[in-house]
Amino acid sequence: MSSDALTLDGIRGLTDGELIVSAVAGRTDGFEELVRRYQRPITSYVYRMLGDHESALDVTQEVFIKVYNSLTKYSSDYKFSTWLYRIAHNAAIDHMRRNSINAMSIEAENADGTYQIQIESSRPSPEQDHERREWRTEIDAVVRCLPAAYRDLILLRHARDLSYDEIAEVTGLPLGTVKNRLFRAREMMRLMFIERGFSGF
Repeated sequence: MSSDALTLDGIRGLTDGELIVSAVAGRTDGFEELVRRYQRPITSYVYRMLGDHESALDVTQEVFIKVYNSLTKYSSDYKFSTWLYRIAHNAAIDHMRRNSINAMSIEAENADGTYQIQIESSRPSPEQDHERREWRTEIDAVVRCLPAAYRDLILLRHARDLSYDEIAEVTGLPLGTVKNRLFRAREMMRLMFIERGFSGF
């Protein structure tokens, strides 16, 4: 098998951990495959944190530079994706601080009950496409209105499907704080949806 065949067929079949070993050993295609796998979701996550496309691209580039320079420090005790999102989270927060964007502002009163926000519909149909696009636009608008510390958690939980434990690892917050802030974020979103004329929350 030629090295080109290994690059095309073998590299994409490797696990994240195997790609890291390959990259640390000096194979640039190992790291390039990690970037290929995660660049879009990381850019999307950072963009939804910052709300600015150019800044998101800059921060994402910064994230992968940090990842490349830190690969030897990566511990296989953690999922690579969790470690990567933690670096992206910190980079987005650092960007907000450098640009005087308040990462934490108002807090909402707790209320009885919990609220689950559905980011994606599991049963799309052609007849509902327009309605679903409008609904996604409404959800995105409400998420953007959240204080950044809450918006981050909502995105990690509902857009990236991270567990509470993984979110705690990414953000460095205690598990109880993660659960409490997610509760408050959902309540804030519920109230904003009501203000926008949506009921049933």
